[in-house]
Amino acid sequence: MLSYIKIVKKPTKILIIIQRSSGDVFLSVSLIKALYKNYKSPSIDLLINDDTLAIAKLIPFVQNIHTFSYFQKKTNRWNQERLIFFKIFKKYDLSINLTSSDRSVFYALIAGKKSISAVERERGKSWWKKLLLNYYYYFDSSKHILLNNLESLKLLNINYNNIQESITFPSDDYLLINDRLKNNKINKFIIFHPSAQYNYKIYPKKLRNKLLNFLNTLGIPIIITGGNNKIDLDIKNEIPQLLNIYNFIGETSLKDYFILSEMSLAFIGMDTLNMHIAASQNKRIFAIFGSTKLSMWSPWSNHEKTATSVNKPIQSYGRNTIFQSSLPCEVCGVFGCGHNHGINEFSYYIDPELVFNQVNNWFKNG
Repeated sequence: MLSYIKIVKKPTKILIIIQRSSGDVFLSVSLIKALYKNYKSPSIDLLINDDTLAIAKLIPFVQNIHTFSYFQKKTNRWNQERLIFFKIFKKYDLSINLTSSDRSVFYALIAGKKSISAVERERGKSWWKKLLLNYYYYFDSSKHILLNNLESLKLLNINYNNIQESITFPSDDYLLINDRLKNNKINKFIIFHPSAQYNYKIYPKKLRNKLLNFLNTLGIPIIITGGNNKIDLDIKNEIPQLLNIYNFIGETSLKDYFILSEMSLAFIGMDTLNMHIAASQNKRIFAIFGSTKLSMWSPWSNHEKTATSVNKPIQSYGRNTIFQSSLPCEVCGVFGCGHNHGINEFSYYIDPELVFNQVNNWFKNG
């Protein structure tokens, strides 16, 4: 039988701790919206890694954002920890931690008068967490991250309507993108997003450019998107100049990307935040995966109300098609094959012609 947390007074200040990647922060939107609606406009703050700040700033109903820098972990760790401690110590009625790491659980314990956290199933790792937390749920790597995130709502006895929600913007925010598309004489278009937050998720240059040459033959504008970081800008300089390829890398903000994605016909690209944005907007998706576990991070289908946990070279469900290597080894979620400095061999074995054939079939036949 499920027990619920007894909160005598509705929380007016809530802290949500998400120490993962940008996609994970975005996939907390449904949780945040449900808390905001149920508790009648509480103040909701986030504690995140600083490299996910761009997406966190766009999430509605968030008041303040605290950050931790993994880049400064070795040189400035204790000063960071001290500053965070004083910023959050007993400042919240409720703290919710979405990961099971020791640090994030500690933050939940010191921040909230009531605390909820994900914990590991292994007793040796989680015994002290279960002892000190007000409530906990088991983080389940066989379940999608969206479903894991919503476990805390069950403990709070809060109903939610949508498993996955997107972020929308006022109509005035569309003017700049509309003008840019008009200036390039672009009407209907497909997005191709070749980059990712981590190198091990990125399709190799040779295969990527071969795929772009195939996509160019569709006769529809293909807009290449990306940010201003070194990984993206290096890719920008490698994109071939082709008739129907429009290279927007480094020229749009994350908010602009949301708008472009909403206006697009489809998404083609890597397992990354941008894929999850497209999925939340119910776009047609063609996603190229490396070693990421599909059970947790495959694109969620709002139509089917499910994702996938099956690893195979090609599969489709809802409006999503996923490509993954047919290597005999099992998908492990490790950054690189043999811990090879983040270089992962999985995407090296995905044939760009296979990807194109799926896109071409959809484009011609709908």
